[in-house]
This record gives sequence, C-alpha cells and structure tokens, in this order.
Amino acid sequence: MSSPASTPGGRKRGRNTNPSTPSSEGPMSPPSQRRRGQDSSAGDLMPMPTSPATDVLSPAGPQDNSLFSSPRPSVPPNEVDMSSPLIAVRGTPARQRPDLGSVRKAPEVDLQSEPPSADGPAASETNAGQRLVIWGTDVNVGTCKEKFQRFLQRFIDPTSSEDENAGLDLNEPLYMQKLEEISVVGDPVLNVSCLHVQSFDAELYRQLICYPQEVIPTFDMAVNELFFERFPDSILEYQIQVRPYNALKTRNMRSLNPEDIDQLITISGMVIRTSQLIPEMQEAFFQCQVCAFTTRVEVDRGRIAEPAVCRHCNTTHSLALVHNRSVFSDKQMVRSVPNMPAGQTPHTTIVYGHNDLVDKVQPGDRINITGVYRAVPMRANPRQSSVKSVYKTHIDAIHFRKTDEKRLHGLDEDSEQKLFTEDRVQTLKELAGKPDVYERLSSALAPSIYEHEDIKKGILLQLFGGSRKDFSATGRGNFRADVNILLCGDPGTSKSQLLQYVFNLVPRGQYTSGKGSSAVGLTAYVTKDPETRQLVLQTGALVLSDNGICCIDEFDKMSDSTRSVLHEVMEQQTLSIAKAGIICQLNARTSVLAAANPIESQWNPKKTTIENIQLPHTLLSRFDLIFLMLDPQDEAYDRRLAHHLVSLYYQSEEQIEEEFLDMAVLRDYIAYARTYINPRLSEEASQTLIEAYVDMRKIGSGRGMVSAYPRQLESLIRLAEAHAKVRFSEKVENIDVEEARRLHREALKQSATDPRTGFVDISILTTGMSATARKRREDIAQVLKKLIQSKGKTPAMKYQQLLDDLRGQSETAITKELFDEALRALADEDYLTVTGKTVRLLA
Repeated sequence: MSSPASTPGGRKRGRNTNPSTPSSEGPMSPPSQRRRGQDSSAGDLMPMPTSPATDVLSPAGPQDNSLFSSPRPSVPPNEVDMSSPLIAVRGTPARQRPDLGSVRKAPEVDLQSEPPSADGPAASETNAGQRLVIWGTDVNVGTCKEKFQRFLQRFIDPTSSEDENAGLDLNEPLYMQKLEEISVVGDPVLNVSCLHVQSFDAELYRQLICYPQEVIPTFDMAVNELFFERFPDSILEYQIQVRPYNALKTRNMRSLNPEDIDQLITISGMVIRTSQLIPEMQEAFFQCQVCAFTTRVEVDRGRIAEPAVCRHCNTTHSLALVHNRSVFSDKQMVRSVPNMPAGQTPHTTIVYGHNDLVDKVQPGDRINITGVYRAVPMRANPRQSSVKSVYKTHIDAIHFRKTDEKRLHGLDEDSEQKLFTEDRVQTLKELAGKPDVYERLSSALAPSIYEHEDIKKGILLQLFGGSRKDFSATGRGNFRADVNILLCGDPGTSKSQLLQYVFNLVPRGQYTSGKGSSAVGLTAYVTKDPETRQLVLQTGALVLSDNGICCIDEFDKMSDSTRSVLHEVMEQQTLSIAKAGIICQLNARTSVLAAANPIESQWNPKKTTIENIQLPHTLLSRFDLIFLMLDPQDEAYDRRLAHHLVSLYYQSEEQIEEEFLDMAVLRDYIAYARTYINPRLSEEASQTLIEAYVDMRKIGSGRGMVSAYPRQLESLIRLAEAHAKVRFSEKVENIDVEEARRLHREALKQSATDPRTGFVDISILTTGMSATARKRREDIAQVLKKLIQSKGKTPAMKYQQLLDDLRGQSETAITKELFDEALRALADEDYLTVTGKTVRLLA
C-alpha cells in the first residue's frame, strides 16, 4: 500500500491503512467523530463555509479522512472531491444531492505538460492549478467557482419586470437580493435561471449544460462561500443548494439522443401520476460481526460497494449492513406526458424527484422539468450481475416550475400563487371601480367570436366561480361553488371554439371529446405499475382538472355509461372508486363546460331541449346554465357576421396588441379575484334571492307547471357570488342577484321553454317532460281506455288496429310516440300489457 501523498501545502491526505491502528469509527465512537473533511490543495474544492453560529468542535484523536470506507489506495494529489460531507467539520450541515448522482471523487488532469516556470515553484504551482480540469471535462473548479461568484455579485437582469420580481430592486444585483431573502426566510434553495447565466457568461452556461454533475456542486460551494461571508450570523437548516432552471436545451423526449445523456435538459408536460414516497439509501452503515468495527459507504448511482475485508481485523466478508444507522433520502416517481407536436402519440416520461422536490407537483399540473437525462442498465436476471445492452432512460429532476404564460394564474390553490405588485393591484382595483367592468371583461373573453354576449358573461362567471363553503364540521357537508354550463345548438356556431378558448386559458383545464372518452378515462382506472408490479390508481380527466375546468365536446355522442359517472362529480364534486380492492373517494372539484349538437344536425324549435339532444334529464338538471347557440336565418345578421369574420383577417397590429393587453388584464383580474375575494351574502341580497325564488315558483303554479326547484336557487347564489367577485366586492348585493337572475332567466327562456305553449317549464329539464305534454299523455290514455272498454271483454287486440281506431276517434293527430306513451301509462296502472304487436288486458 502506497504511503499518503503530500500536498503542496505540506499537509497529509489519505487513510491510515495500518490494521493495528483502530479506526475512529469504532463501535462506541460519537457521531461527530465518524466523518471528517479533507484538507484542500491546489485545484481541489475548498470545504463549504459554515455558519459560526452553530460551530461543532471536533474531538481530538485519530482521523479517517476518507469518505469511502472500502479499501483503496491513497488519494492522489490531483484528485478533487466532488462530494459534500453529510455533516461539515463545523457549522451548517451539507445535504447530499441524489438528483445529481455524480461520482464522489473526480480525478483532475493537466491540460498540457509544461516545464516548471522560471518565476519559481510558487508561480509554477499556480499555473498548474489553473490548467487542472476534472477528468473527462474542461471544467476547472477554481475558475468555475470564481465565474459563478462574479455572476451572483454583478448580474442585473435588464429584461425583468416588476411582475416577475415583486419586491426586488431591478437596479441591484438580482441574486444578491435573493441571497438576502434566503437569510431572512431560511429556505436554503437558490433558483438560478440558465438564461441569466448564458447572457452573463456563455462559456459557463455551456459547461453547466454539458457537465451538470461537476458544475452544480461547484456552484453550491461558491454560493455558500459568498453567503456565509456576507451573512456570517445566519443559521440555516442545511447549506444552500443551487437549482438551475429554464435551460435552452429544451427538447421533446422523442428527440433526445444518446449524446444528451448526463446533460442538463428542460422539458414541459403535464403530470399524470405521482408515486408514494420512496426511501432511497444515500449512505450505508456496515458493522463487522467479529470485532464490531463500523464503517460507512456512500451510495453511487444506486450501487453500494460493500467492503469485502474488515480494515480492523482483516476478516473477509464479515461486514453486515445496519439499516437504522444508514442515511436515507426522500424520492418520488413522477409520470409526465410532454406537450405533443402535431401528428404524434403521447410519450410518457419517468421523472424522479428527490428531497424537497417530493410532493412538489400533483397530477394535473402543467410544469417545466429541468433535470439530468439518465440512462440506466437493465439486468437480464435479478440474480446475475450481467445487464442488457438496452438501457432505460429517466430524468433526475433538479427543478420543477409551474408556469404557463398563456394560462390563467392562481386557479390552483396548491400551486405557487402569482405575486401582484402594489401598482398592479391598484390598476386592477381601478378597473373594478368602473361601472362597465362586467361588459369590458366579457368582451375581452374570446373576442374573435361574434355576439353571444350572454353566453360569454355566463362563461366569465364560471371562470370566477362562487365562494367555497365547508360546513362539514357542523354535519352539513360541502356546498358546491363551481358553475356548470352546457352549450347546445346548431353546428358551426363556435361552440368548440369557446371550449378550446377556455381550455387554453385555465391552468388545470382538460379537454376531451365525447366519442374519444370512456368512463374510466373520465374518472379513474386500475393498472399495474411496471416498476413495482403493484396495482395503482390512474386518474382520469375529471380528477386531473380538480380546481379547474373540464371541457367536454360532443357531449351528446357520449355513451350512457360514460355520462353516468358525471352525476356524482357535477353535484357532490367527489368521485367514489371501488375497484380491485382499491376503495377511495377522490376530489373532483371541477367546473364542467360541455357542448352538444342536436340529433337531427339542426335544432328543431318544435321539440324540447331533451328531445333535441337526447340527454337524460337527471344530468341536465345539474347544469346551472344551458344556452342555445342557434344559426338565425336573417340577412342582416349574416351581413354583420360576415363583416366581423372578414375583419379578423385584415386587422392592424395595433388592434392585435390591444386585444393582447386586454387578455393580460383578464388573466390577472380573474386570478386576483379567485385568490383574494370571497364574497358573502348580505341581508338585502338574501331577501332578494328568497323573493326571486318564490316568484319563479309562482309563475308556473297557475298553469300546473313547475318553473323552479331548489337547485335553481343554489345556481342563483353561485352566480351572484361570481358577479360580486367581478366587482371585487366582499359582499353580495342586490345588483349581483339581479344580474344572476337575468342571466338565469335568459338561459331558461332558451332551454326550458315549452314549444307548445311558449312558457318556461323547468320540469322539461328535471323530469324530461313538460306539464303540457304530461297532461296530453294522460288525456290520450283516458281516451284509449274508453276505446278498449267499448270493445267489450276482448282479451287481446292488434296493436295497429287499436292505433287506427284511436286516430279515427281523435280530433287531433295522434303520433306513434304519443300512442306508445299512452300504452305505457296504462301498463303502469296494471290495466294492460303489450307483447310484441299484441295488446292484452289484465283486468
């Protein structure tokens, strides 16, 4: 065994390999004595600075200066330690980074061999240190650290705005202010934009992308040196970790090549499933079964190098793993579907989050993932050490970012809320104080769609939503705050465009079509995890759009089994699952925006809504607003519509910019209202709602019709609360109730009007039949009963003969459908039964 090499500073480094000398990690050694830092030398990484406020004194005694416990030769002087000890020699502990998974010791090599400098050995030593790079890279540790510290101290972002960096001085170095924020808040994570690094130093950015395993630990050391030098009295839970994001090397998973392995990449996608927390061993603790000698081995890329020989007693294969003294880290598997280019099928990406990234994202979140692209071998047989030539790929996440500039912010209560500056809040409040704010916001919603003002206002109120109320503590349960809207009418009336517009606006929106959806695709299904081989629950569109909006197109073309799962979701906002031994209740607090076409391809004004779209009345009654979008046969309307469509193709850039500004205001306005405004009913508004409901009931009572149910009253409350949010009001007033009542009445005029009488009859939506049709069916049933009685005691009659006789006696036209309904009514009374084409009496 070679003797320990001497460093230029005259200090010794390496391990004591004499078996007669007991190791400091004996069975009774204190924990503070088990780990030691290494002395630094030229070209080596300096030990991370520590907080003097939490100094830990190292006891005297023999030291084991190695982070590896397996027998190996002494460390050469040109080998740099890239690892961070779990517990520093003094002060703040350094947390390991399993997201990098780099080799703990990286040898340094000289770029070129030159004779000693004439200036002396000191100058020659300095030049040699500058030429040393980590083996396999062109990264010089000292130079990289200096560049990053200079970047932190000097970088000022010229493109930043107050909205992006709220509370920060735009004229001061950005990241020095963030370090000051870390010293106040105590969260030891520094998020660094790769775009900022590239604009400051292109070479440093290239090294970060190509060699993240070597560069990011160097960044960690640089930022900790700078932080504790500037804030020496700060106390952190562990040392600061740098998390880069927004790398320009953004790829789709399909376009990643083997040359991208072990490089820093950024991909975007939607989370579809997250696993439970997985403990991953980072440091193994071994104890000799003969002499009780203990040693530690760090895990490198999932592999544990078990020591074959005890260094104290030289016994082979005597070391046993002690689990409760090993070091573990948190790990979670995240399955993501990247944003797909046109004409491609989805490709699932496996992402692993570590430590504080666990439970950072939830299914349904749209995120940008920055991490290291990995390739790991697959074993041909678990009991053999040989591996296959085909490797599996995954991403070790370094940073998750929930951002989408085109979508609404703040709709997800668990996500990071958008920060509003005082100037922005003041601008929004000034807009809320204008009397026409309701009309201005509705006009900014889908400006390319002509007219349909009431429909846009209804969708606007759906985006705001009501106030969520939880009375579960008193036993009354939760009250739904989300608004459900159904759009039905002629083809080509912009129904699908409205759905696509809303889907692209909200952060947790899901878009699905009727024929392409199944019951399990909307709710959840049980599948076997290919990694663990266990049954897991895969959530569908309704669960993924929790706290968002689920847009369902071609609603009428859904199968009955698919539509049946919507009943619980649209009212209780939960989803009960009992499959394959998995019994649970999932949250589905989502608004449903659906579109349906009539079965005859064009709306028949002589039929009711249910007869036109053939949907069950139990489902229609759960929609707060049902709008008809018809194509009127009017020349003046056609001329105005054509003028609007043509104007979309020749509008100037000023008009486009104006619409974009309106959309930005709309996004911020809705996000602020949903986050900070929670209106409650006032006494006057409560009385107005009561009077409105009683008046709605009175309208139909005189004609034997039902014009309102309690669900309509709850819809009025939700719409009134949403309108109060539009005004930034904490109290629901009469003006909100009146607008909710008007909008609800306009929707009922279109969807719940009896085509025979022209009056609103809510029973069309709740029971599937108007009061007029019900009375007419009863009258025909009585006439048919008298006709059968007039034929005497005839036990059986022909179906067609009975229909012809009824038509001959009736003054009005009797259709086959009315005749069948009359027969069913008499069959319900146990008066007759229909078998094939024969009608038989039971009495």
